[in-house]
Amino acid sequence: MAIPVIDFSRLDGDERAAALAEIAAGFEQWGFFQLVNTGIPDELLERVKKVCSDCYKLREEGFNGSNPAVKALAALVEREGEGLAPRKVEGMDWEDVFTLHDDLPWPSIPPTFKETMMEYRTELKKLAEKLLGVMEELLGLAEGQITKVFSKDGDFKPFYGTKVSHYPPCPRPEMVDGLRAHTDAGGLILLFQDDRVGGLQVLGRDGRWADVQPVENAIVINTGDQIEVMSNGRYKSAWHRVLATRDGNRRSIASFYNPARAATIAPAIPAAADSGTGGDYPSFSFGDYMEVYIKQKFQDKEPRFAAAAAIKTTVD
Repeated sequence: MAIPVIDFSRLDGDERAAALAEIAAGFEQWGFFQLVNTGIPDELLERVKKVCSDCYKLREEGFNGSNPAVKALAALVEREGEGLAPRKVEGMDWEDVFTLHDDLPWPSIPPTFKETMMEYRTELKKLAEKLLGVMEELLGLAEGQITKVFSKDGDFKPFYGTKVSHYPPCPRPEMVDGLRAHTDAGGLILLFQDDRVGGLQVLGRDGRWADVQPVENAIVINTGDQIEVMSNGRYKSAWHRVLATRDGNRRSIASFYNPARAATIAPAIPAAADSGTGGDYPSFSFGDYMEVYIKQKFQDKEPRFAAAAAIKTTVD
């Protein structure tokens, strides 16, 4: 099974209808797809690869020396050497990660990191907003409706943040997760993944894990839990994970276009007859949802929806 790869430039030409159909299928059948020819210059993407790799080199010693998963794995391997049965590291990820947001300090080394990543984030935000417009068209929503909801009628800015991750080589990848299976909490996620080292997998509708194959300079798109609610289950957020690998240092740069915490999220279209949900999704504050999500990120999402809605009911 291959995750769809879609030429985004076709939206601006005679093949627009076909491209829209492919994007709709990507949202509905997978919750994941890859975009090529997005309009983001390849030269910029190459610079992003370099500054993020250079930044990790400065962090590598710290990862190996203090990451909890590294220590936990070493302890389990030592016990295995003493004759105890091997078991997996629980509740930890083999991931070096830091976040970028306009209101937070950024790494100053390498010197070109901030300039490059600010330029990249600007380009990616344009792509996110264009793709949200495509989503509105496909769902039959008014132009700008998703952004209006995300911004609480313009009172707040939608949240836009970036997570820079590396998954270094792991000596025993069968004993630890690169990143545990989860769905994303927010709206639209745009991932610039490694184009050489794999490991990202998405859970298909058939219940099998499929590789999100590396494609040079592609942007991987997936929807979060809030889009599932707004689309009333038509665009379900997909479970995904990252496998630890023995060889290669996997780069992953995920940007999140999310609602403001004050935004109220609710279904924007009727539930499809074959949705299997038994009715409309509940409505809730995104801030309330995040309070639930941070405690239940790696658990089933349906109880998260109910718990967030219960907070609203209690307050009201």
